[in-house]
Amino acid sequence: MSTRELVVLGTASQVPTRHRNQNGYLLRWDGEGILFDPGEGTQRQMLRAGVAATDITRICITHFHGDHSLGLPGVIQRLSLDKVQHPVHAHFPASGAHYFDRMRHATAFFEQADLREHPIAEDGPIAAGKLTLEARRLSHPVEAFGYRLTEPDGRTMLPDRLRERGISGPDVGRLQREGRLGDVRIEDVSEPRRGQRFAFVMDTRLCDAVYALAEDADMLVIEATFLAEDTKLARDFGHLTAQQAARVAAESGVRQLVLTHFSQRYPDPARFLDEAKAEFDGEIVVAEDLERVPVPKRRSSPAGHREP
Repeated sequence: MSTRELVVLGTASQVPTRHRNQNGYLLRWDGEGILFDPGEGTQRQMLRAGVAATDITRICITHFHGDHSLGLPGVIQRLSLDKVQHPVHAHFPASGAHYFDRMRHATAFFEQADLREHPIAEDGPIAAGKLTLEARRLSHPVEAFGYRLTEPDGRTMLPDRLRERGISGPDVGRLQREGRLGDVRIEDVSEPRRGQRFAFVMDTRLCDAVYALAEDADMLVIEATFLAEDTKLARDFGHLTAQQAARVAAESGVRQLVLTHFSQRYPDPARFLDEAKAEFDGEIVVAEDLERVPVPKRRSSPAGHREP
């Protein structure tokens, strides 16, 4: 059975708090396990959340501030300790390659894992196959990239129409592969299925890339370090407010908004929800450590049609 969910490993900005670990997010997407921004303590949070090193197929670092990357040494060494058999692809800003190298070899260990480095130097696709992963440069005091995962549009087979035309068993797969079986076209027995989209936006001011990453996302995971009362601080330090994040979601056709990366200055997380609700009427999640957030089910509308 395919699983699509976000496992939240940490939600604090800059430093951990009594109730929040530093950043860390594992996106389970069918056979992929994409670990985003493993901050300090990520390996322990993985244990608490029931996430194994063998679940990880990719590591995506937005930038090399410590709260987004200091968990890398432990995670990388765990890949070898647990003898992960598949390649693990690591994506990170090329300008921080020296930081990645230092953390990859931070201490002595027997390196067995097949960790493949993919430095990012410009906007665009960085991995393709069944899914397309792309990166876009954000606006932060150090170079930072956001990530977007896109599933190709496809078609959903309709059992009633298949039965009407006497198509079953292996012939269904053949029709899907070839697009036609005798005089039956795939369009006759199926309907368009819109591919799902996921966006991950961490430390940044508002910029065009934020909107490009968020466009029509089924799930948008986005930083909300500050509240609107501290908008100037957010701009000065290269961050977003919950209000700004929610406006991005509303203007970009997002279905589910996941707010995270909260400043320790705000003890009441309900304030982030209240501020976001004033701007966005879709589903809002104020992320908590160790929470599992399912990716919304597929849209029922045809590909290319935005639901009202």
